[in-house]
Amino acid sequence: MKAVCLISGGMDSSTLAYLAKSEGYDILAIHANYGQRTENKERACARKIAGLLGAQDVVEIDLRYFPQFGASSLTDLAITVDRFDPDRAHVPNTYVPFRNANLLSIATSFAEAKGAGAIFIGVQALDYSGYPDCRPAFIDAFRRVIELGTQETSHIGLFTPFIHMTKTDILKLGKELGVPYEHTWSCYQNEEKACGTCGSCHFRRGAFAALGMTDPIPYEV
Repeated sequence: MKAVCLISGGMDSSTLAYLAKSEGYDILAIHANYGQRTENKERACARKIAGLLGAQDVVEIDLRYFPQFGASSLTDLAITVDRFDPDRAHVPNTYVPFRNANLLSIATSFAEAKGAGAIFIGVQALDYSGYPDCRPAFIDAFRRVIELGTQETSHIGLFTPFIHMTKTDILKLGKELGVPYEHTWSCYQNEEKACGTCGSCHFRRGAFAALGMTDPIPYEV
């Protein structure tokens, strides 16, 4: 069995790739460079995780049109990265417009070309930042897109096992799977020391604290 795994280098996607491997899949890894602030760190982590999993293929894709579009603090250095705010009534500016649809389209092309029967993406719908392309309804709709847009002989499942899990649930599973979290990076802002204040840092640190574990990556605050 072959599975395309979207590996960002972050905590969730790395855990997901380890889960897919534990279920017997040979890993076909995709990593996207889209001009994000932490692109170099994410790329290094994704390569490391893919290597540890013995991925059959590791494909890096270039989506540098996202900085041209703007509207996200991840790709526009003129926009300050939002700090985590539990009372925020709007989607944080770290949202990259329709990014997951772009990634899943590419993953579907890769899966069909390689004869893979599965795509794994680590989206969440619980303790996430409200991104619209992480919602279960979006994933269900994209499953239909895959069905309609591929050959009748292609049977590609889209798997999101974390969609109803919290970050703590994911970390607990990752601990059981032996995921090397020292080789992952979650911060939206920095590459040397995680900022500790963005939404991604907030949820990651909260998960480690909830399980009484020490996060192996460095933080500024």
